[in-house]
Amino acid sequence: MSTPTWDPAQYLRFADERTRPLRDLLARTPAVPHEPAATILDIGCGPGNSTAVLRERWPAARITGIDNSAEMLATARTEGEPSADYLLADAGGYDPAGAGPDLIASNATLQWVDGHLALLPRWAEALKPGGVIAFQVPGNFGSPSHTLLAELRRSPRWRALLGADSTRAGVHEPGDYLEVLAGAGCAVDVWETTYSTLLPGPDPVLEWVKGTALRPVLTRLTDPAERGAFLAEYGALLREAYPAGPHGTVFPFRRIFAVAVRSGGPSRSGRA
Repeated sequence: MSTPTWDPAQYLRFADERTRPLRDLLARTPAVPHEPAATILDIGCGPGNSTAVLRERWPAARITGIDNSAEMLATARTEGEPSADYLLADAGGYDPAGAGPDLIASNATLQWVDGHLALLPRWAEALKPGGVIAFQVPGNFGSPSHTLLAELRRSPRWRALLGADSTRAGVHEPGDYLEVLAGAGCAVDVWETTYSTLLPGPDPVLEWVKGTALRPVLTRLTDPAERGAFLAEYGALLREAYPAGPHGTVFPFRRIFAVAVRSGGPSRSGRA
């Protein structure tokens, strides 16, 4: 999988839409131990929009945002949530045990981490008793936005330059997350939601994926002419798959959510 170069400004073009699933996740996340001085890790904090939402919910918490992009962290420190601490580290290699967290939150990050199911028991073990893991991941990798991108990368024109490897590490079905977290001794709540988002402007789906799924491709396409040609071809495919309507372009977006409480704290029933 290509390691993308992130563009905070492009990502934040749809800041409200990207943050809404986190707000919905936290609405079903229980109180964490040791409030008001909870220790919270925001793994994959990006430009700090998720960290700011966590600060709204837990204003007195000690929050550390963790991300592997220096560009994203620079924005997080100045425009996201300046009162938090930030650490440059990869989500897959970061060990939260030393932090003794009350809450590990992750907003649309694990899809980039190979083998992330194996991370979840380690995260659960690092929690204080009654601590919580809360994460959401996109579940739309079978949608045209992603399948068309994969097909285009494999096409004769682009295969040699871009390769045919996946642009994501992958996500799992809700039941997989339920099983792994329950096996780690947690009370688990897992669910999914498909948002029907109305995106404004020309080529809005292309602009959306420029901030996320398209980043590995854009990182490889350093020649402006090649980049422009690829975006023109991909944009035409997206316009056909997601036609504009009288009020904008409808973009369905499936998300998978999980909240897990380590034993020793409030209990929640699991469901998928």
